[in-house]
Amino acid sequence: MKDTTPLDQGWSLHHGEDRLPAAVPGCVHTDLLNAGLIPDPFLDANELDVAWVGHRDWTYTLDLPAHGSRHERTDLVFDGLDTAATITLGGTELGSTRNMHRRYRFDATGLAGELEVRFTSAYTEAERVRALVGGRPNVYPEPFQYIRKMASSFGWDWGPTLPGAGIWKPARLEHWSTARIAEVRPLVTVDGSTGRVELHLTLERTESGAGRPLTVRASVAGAHAEAVLDGDTGVLTLEAADVALWWPRGYGDQPRYELDLTLADGDAPLDGWNRLIGFRTVELHRTADETGTPFTLAVNGEPLFVRGANWIPDDTLITRVTPDRYRTRLQQAADANLDLIRVWGGGIYEQEAFYETCDELGLLVWQDFLFACSAYPEEQPLRGEIEAEARDNVVRLMPHPSLVLWNGNNENLWGFRDWGWEEELRGDSWGEGYYLGVLPRIVAELDPTRPYAAGSPWSGSWDHHPNDVDHGTHHSWEVWNRQDFAEYRDSVPRFVAEFGWQAPPAYATIRRALPTEALAADSPGMLHHQKAEDGNGKLDRGVARHFELPADFNRWHYLTQVVQARAIATGIEHWRSHWPHCAGTVVWQINDCWPVSSWAAIDGDGRLKPLHHELRRLYADRLLTLQPADRDGAPRIALVNQAAEAWSTTLRLRRLDADGRLLAESAVQVTAGPRAVHRLPVPAELLPGEGSAKEYLVADADGLRAVHFPVADKAFAYPKPEFELAVEAVEDTAGAVVDVVVTARTLVRDLLLQADRIDPAASADRGLITLLPGERTTVRVRGAGVPTAEQVREAVFCVEPARTAL
Repeated sequence: MKDTTPLDQGWSLHHGEDRLPAAVPGCVHTDLLNAGLIPDPFLDANELDVAWVGHRDWTYTLDLPAHGSRHERTDLVFDGLDTAATITLGGTELGSTRNMHRRYRFDATGLAGELEVRFTSAYTEAERVRALVGGRPNVYPEPFQYIRKMASSFGWDWGPTLPGAGIWKPARLEHWSTARIAEVRPLVTVDGSTGRVELHLTLERTESGAGRPLTVRASVAGAHAEAVLDGDTGVLTLEAADVALWWPRGYGDQPRYELDLTLADGDAPLDGWNRLIGFRTVELHRTADETGTPFTLAVNGEPLFVRGANWIPDDTLITRVTPDRYRTRLQQAADANLDLIRVWGGGIYEQEAFYETCDELGLLVWQDFLFACSAYPEEQPLRGEIEAEARDNVVRLMPHPSLVLWNGNNENLWGFRDWGWEEELRGDSWGEGYYLGVLPRIVAELDPTRPYAAGSPWSGSWDHHPNDVDHGTHHSWEVWNRQDFAEYRDSVPRFVAEFGWQAPPAYATIRRALPTEALAADSPGMLHHQKAEDGNGKLDRGVARHFELPADFNRWHYLTQVVQARAIATGIEHWRSHWPHCAGTVVWQINDCWPVSSWAAIDGDGRLKPLHHELRRLYADRLLTLQPADRDGAPRIALVNQAAEAWSTTLRLRRLDADGRLLAESAVQVTAGPRAVHRLPVPAELLPGEGSAKEYLVADADGLRAVHFPVADKAFAYPKPEFELAVEAVEDTAGAVVDVVVTARTLVRDLLLQADRIDPAASADRGLITLLPGERTTVRVRGAGVPTAEQVREAVFCVEPARTAL
């Protein structure tokens, strides 16, 4: 039987004349941090002080004594090398690498001595390739399109510039004889309750194993298959009766079945392979209809309104992302009622723990191939690397039932059409051949059970603009860049694959990243941790459209959080109310890779922004929304029901004045069908007067609430907010827990308890809350000890009347 020697101990990193202890898996930056040789690049402006790391060559070494294996063959295996490296063992060069997104295997039979992995600076390699293929346009100044390395390690409009090097995935020696299993491709389908697995196998043989009849056996869900192979390839088919379907979260359970494969020479086992799989079907409905081209995912025949978010690498220093961290972050995504994660094309193909957790939680995965915001040369040496990378990762990831879509690129088709690339390229290759040729061919060959999309956004063909709202996927960025978030209501795309609004991270995250700075919206550290073009200007304009722009940092911090949550709510409520014309929203973005002002719902320290709590409401099966001006200009109420059962409820509408007096009221029985939206007009007598600064509308149904104010907050005659606050200790075995009970004496809009201001370890279970006079709510706080009411009140914010409105 094949045996394995892990290579995870005893490595050294060359730093000048010194050798430092090195972690494998790991990277240069973390090794230097552990040795105390560089400051934390996530704090203050230290990123600039460590820029030299990415411009140097680095060497990892390991003393590899003779292993004593009696097997015929020993392979040196690297699951990931970042990025351009030459590998030698005992003075013998084994090979070189140019792609961090591939796995590598070298024949090391009979070799021993010093194992050396020499990394060339990513900048040096990128410039070498640029000199060969010529320059191409790029949204950012760094040369990431010339090297198959995580693009965002070179910086992005939310990330630091920290390209490094390292053995970023496990390394090992594999000892084997006769033959080994080189590749397994399980094509999993289901017909009714019968699951079918077509196992495509590739073997590698030693010289003595060539032509020898070998037995392969497979089993899954009580089904068994066996075959004898005398060549290097074969196919086994298993049919399992009465399998349970794997469903996205919210639609059913996620049963998985163990798929086992063994390779044997007679009765002697040689190698094995094992995965957990799920039986489900996935379709992408793209047949043109009377209004354009839909983009609707269907799992097990059930069309979905996708409740998604974009995922970026969870740490720029990616080797720090552990299986536990994946689980924490993905559980946070599930807690926000997401059912899809889009792995964005400027990052990485994530590690197995990511996809395994998505399988378990029922989070669908939309996987980008790794191309983003740039024109990519199609010549060698990149073309061969890209094809090998795509084949490697399609085969690696296809066993996962959560994976439902392959996507060719992020924004490159749109960039070619709209960003001046076509003229600048003057006929040079730019990646179209990958997205419309190489990649769909590979997916069709290796993984025909899943749909492929050429890009995001993409209308489906060059007959329509790549970002056409009526065809395929759409990215909505004009609103954040130039408009007010109310303008999300101006269109109903078929599928919104990106849209977002920024806010700073939590206060405790800011304070950890900028420990000594006198905080201001435009203080040096805040500006350094704001990577978007005119990011703070856009934040300020977003606030100023609705509120008086405050000079006080704490107030500014609160209002930017409010505007982010309201902006995303405006888009999702509008687009969900137009199901099935619009078939999904994928928010930019769920997570961050360091402490930064960004579009994320979870900040770089893992703290939840108010947006995360808002997503939990927006993506719940049942959503109540008031649409002040639908596409025909008429006000609407929408009951959005994504549950499998009908939603029958009493809808209560109230028109109130700023002091809480009831001006008009109605109650009506309504029903939204299963997986359906029920729309109804707002009765004229309940509509606040147009432009009124003193009236607002409240809708309630089954504990859900929607409010509509006809004017911006700074124009509304809010009373001075008054509320009582009490702190009640709660018995809890997990540690100190308190309930903060808030009782409103006036209208209190968007009350927010920022628990991390009480203690950096504290968290609250609620986000923004609007209370009418006399209403009470409870916010549960963990990790803050037992604070006084005065301490809690200092961490509570809400909308206050503008001076100009008084």
